Amino acid sequence: MRFELARSERLARATHQASIKRYQQAMKQAFWKFRPSVGSFTICAITTAYLLLIANQTFWARAADYFRNDRFALILFITGISAGALALLTLVSAKYVTKAFLIFFVLTASAASWFTDQFGVIVDREMIRNMMDSNAAETGHLITLRFVIHLLLTGVLPVVLILWVRIVHRPILSKLLHNSAIIVACLLVLAGSAISDYKTIAGVGRAHPDIMEPLTPFFPMTSAVRYGLDVMKGPRGAPKPLGTDARRIAGNKPRVTVIVAGETARAEDFSLGGYKLDTNPELKKRDVVYYPNTTSCGTSTAVSIPCMFSNYTRQSYSHDKALSTENLLDVLKHANVSVSWLDNDTGSYNVTDRVAYDFLPPSADPRFCSGGECHDEILLDRMDQWLNNIHGDSVLVLHQLGSHGPAYFARYPDAFRRFVPDCRAEDFGKCSEEEIRNAYDNTVLYTDFVVSQVIDKLKAREMSVAASVIYVSDHGESLGENGLYLHGAPYLVAPSQQTHVPFLAWIAPDVQKANGFDVSCMSKNASTPVSHDNFFHSVLGLMDVSTTAYDRSLDIFAACRTPGAVAENSTMKTAVIK
Repeated sequence: MRFELARSERLARATHQASIKRYQQAMKQAFWKFRPSVGSFTICAITTAYLLLIANQTFWARAADYFRNDRFALILFITGISAGALALLTLVSAKYVTKAFLIFFVLTASAASWFTDQFGVIVDREMIRNMMDSNAAETGHLITLRFVIHLLLTGVLPVVLILWVRIVHRPILSKLLHNSAIIVACLLVLAGSAISDYKTIAGVGRAHPDIMEPLTPFFPMTSAVRYGLDVMKGPRGAPKPLGTDARRIAGNKPRVTVIVAGETARAEDFSLGGYKLDTNPELKKRDVVYYPNTTSCGTSTAVSIPCMFSNYTRQSYSHDKALSTENLLDVLKHANVSVSWLDNDTGSYNVTDRVAYDFLPPSADPRFCSGGECHDEILLDRMDQWLNNIHGDSVLVLHQLGSHGPAYFARYPDAFRRFVPDCRAEDFGKCSEEEIRNAYDNTVLYTDFVVSQVIDKLKAREMSVAASVIYVSDHGESLGENGLYLHGAPYLVAPSQQTHVPFLAWIAPDVQKANGFDVSCMSKNASTPVSHDNFFHSVLGLMDVSTTAYDRSLDIFAACRTPGAVAENSTMKTAVIK
């Protein structure tokens, strides 16, 4: 009897599960069988409206602001942009490829709009270059739960609907004529909208050249094409030699300079420059010279690092020029200076192609690292090993992870949680502005400690090396000012928070005396505006490297060196080395 009951229960369960499975299969078949049919132009028009209305909040807000004094011009601008977008989507409306293009547009717009609307980030060519050079750990901090939900709702769901419907195409000749007529009509509307109030629209365009930058997915796609064309140029030949005539004045002790390349530190939060919170308690004890009016070459690492190590000014710099010309590190090598680079960030962006380079995060040193990233104290640990192997004039570059967001809390150990409450999330939406600012200030406090330790390590070896330290950040950071966060804004319209960076120098007393550096003069003149343009020449001057690539007018230390001190020193030591 029990056996029969158990057998009956098993049969009932099996029958029930089979019924559920048949029901699910039937629903699935019904979903894909009973699909609505939509004309190719109709689906393009619907997708255009969706992209413009849902994925372009920042774009329309910016347009409304720029055209606030002329609503008629704003209407014309909206009409023209809508017509142009429809023309583009109609252009890719061809059998077998329409859905693929529409899906690509929707997913690109969904992802780009998140960063544009949430952080004010513009996805231009340099931002794409920066993204391509990012590592998995850095990218992981940007993939938050809110981002995933946004992508599902505004990207994946519309894609499912596009896949579900049947797109009806006209016969090929009819379709060609029909689409051509629509595209021409749209272009006429675009042109007519511009001509109807050209004076106002052109004036706004000239006054605000950034107006089109938040337009997704079209601006990011154009930027991706420009980046792709750069990559397709292929490998370049050997870079043009620079400073091959470089010589360095010899001294009794090896000349050693440590360059700390900061990451995402903004001058506005350095107490050395007057910030209300004491974010630099250690550096203010170290007799450093701080330059409070320093501007960066770019607003992203991919631009600023190769730019500041190049011999080009910001106005003349380009990515191609940087790759095709030797840089500061090459000139130092030509002068027989040993050059090494320790990297705790995302790479050197080809600056170190011809010098010793060590990328530290893969070491996963448990004392400093977790989750594929390391605290900057790993640089101090490796610096000790480097110092133990100095045999002559040397330059060491320490590339920090510094204050890179949005996971500011991950950039400093708990011992440096001085400013609280601090944001402990990667998603800024979970934190107040005060918490975000406190977390960021803690990263500056930690950088203060790291740079101070670099100075102390060199002080401890003053009997064996003639030392100096330079610290400068690659770019700054927005922390909610004017609705912007992070960095990477186009330089033309970037806020000062992203371009105003900290810059300081420390020169050992014996170097000051022997080589004529007047630190009191340097401090007195420190408020003079300087920039990354000065970096290349100032390092050469600090290392006493003579070369035709050196421009004394761009060396921020030159004006405060005793006339003739370098020549006297070279005569006294009787050697100029190559």
